Amino acid sequence: MKKVNIVLALVLGGLVSLSAQAIEQRAWHKEVIGKDCKVCHDNGIKQFPSDQACLQCHDVDDLAEQTARSEEDKWQNPHNNLHYGKDLPCQECHGEHESKKPLCSNCHTFKFDKHKE
Repeated sequence: MKKVNIVLALVLGGLVSLSAQAIEQRAWHKEVIGKDCKVCHDNGIKQFPSDQACLQCHDVDDLAEQTARSEEDKWQNPHNNLHYGKDLPCQECHGEHESKKPLCSNCHTFKFDKHKE
């Protein structure tokens, strides 16, 4: 009986680890990256990607230009703002596998209609 319990525990453990790998991926990244998690997870699978991993494909100057506001509201640009300039870590606002609330919304109430979580 003890051997059966050990075998069942190992089988269940294996199934749980397999299901943990079946994580949602954003469509726009799936098309480019595929299923190679290490492309982004350069610090290890269980760690957040580094900013350098994001910046392999995304140029911060292009992002700042795309999210620029009018001259009057230019400080509201999430990729070039008054607090952090262009140095805010990507993971503070963006999440690949689950939605994330942008860091700026902790204090500010303006909307980012095109925010890709």
